[in-house]
Amino acid sequence: MNRTNLNEVTNGEQHTTSSTKPSAKRTNGLYNPVQENASYGSYEMVQEIATYLLDRTRIRPLCGIICGSGLGCLAELLTEVDCFDYETIPHFPVSTVAGHLGRLVFGYLASVPVLCMQGRFHYYEGYSLAKCSMPVRVMRLVGCTHLIATNAAGAINSSYRVGDIMLIKDHVNLMGFAGNCPLLGPNDERFGPRFLGMAKAYEPALLQAAKEAATHVPGLQSVLREGVYCCVGGPNFETVAEGRLMALLGVDAIGMSTVHEIITARHCGMTCFAFSLITNMCTMSYEEEEEHCHETFVDVGRQLEQRICDLVTRVVSTLPTVGANGHKE
Repeated sequence: MNRTNLNEVTNGEQHTTSSTKPSAKRTNGLYNPVQENASYGSYEMVQEIATYLLDRTRIRPLCGIICGSGLGCLAELLTEVDCFDYETIPHFPVSTVAGHLGRLVFGYLASVPVLCMQGRFHYYEGYSLAKCSMPVRVMRLVGCTHLIATNAAGAINSSYRVGDIMLIKDHVNLMGFAGNCPLLGPNDERFGPRFLGMAKAYEPALLQAAKEAATHVPGLQSVLREGVYCCVGGPNFETVAEGRLMALLGVDAIGMSTVHEIITARHCGMTCFAFSLITNMCTMSYEEEEEHCHETFVDVGRQLEQRICDLVTRVVSTLPTVGANGHKE
């Protein structure tokens, strides 16, 4: 077991320490999606990963949490934690993006057992969408019935401001329009059905819980929005024409993640909630100066981390009363 205390303080500074840590490490191992072995992400492989993790922790999580760029602070709130670096987990990809630490953290948040991903995988890193979203299936097989996904996004909606938090009520799967979906290929009924409805991908009960939580967090109501998210492949940002097209489609914010994770989670029967931290305004005019800097996006997350952590904690605390597929218990 890799037991870690995220809250150890030495000389007034916070440190992360591990009592044990697997010594074996793997190289990054990026693959061309076309050349990836067809068996990658199979039920047997995912079960092997889940078993590896469950054998090394006593925590059985109810909820999986995916931390977006600059939002890894969420994992710092967990208690009684067990940490696993991605590079030490069999078959696991490795995150290559700044602001993504690259580890799984089992622990308790608001007394609810959770599994937190500090760092996700992106299509633009060279991973297939199936590989990007494979950890969601791992979450399901270790026991998670709920998924909370966070991301950093640029605002298409001109009424939004940097620092706003947009609760995602729906999404536009632009990559899916081009036939790129994490569920491509043979379907394994042990994960979920061949054909999947997505009309209610984001659980209304959890959206309502987030809105109610905002009333108890100072300053949160004034920055809370509700809108439609769109995922693009990246890593380039959208052109002015593309931004204007998104606006015509009813998109409020755009990013490079989350949608394929939500599709995979819904395929597994998980109840989903997601939100975007608005880190920049999309360039919607040729007269505007384009200013996009990943480090700035991470900094915005750090400035709002307390409010974000409070929001997620309060939503997680409602999960024992909101069962799978939103049913009250």
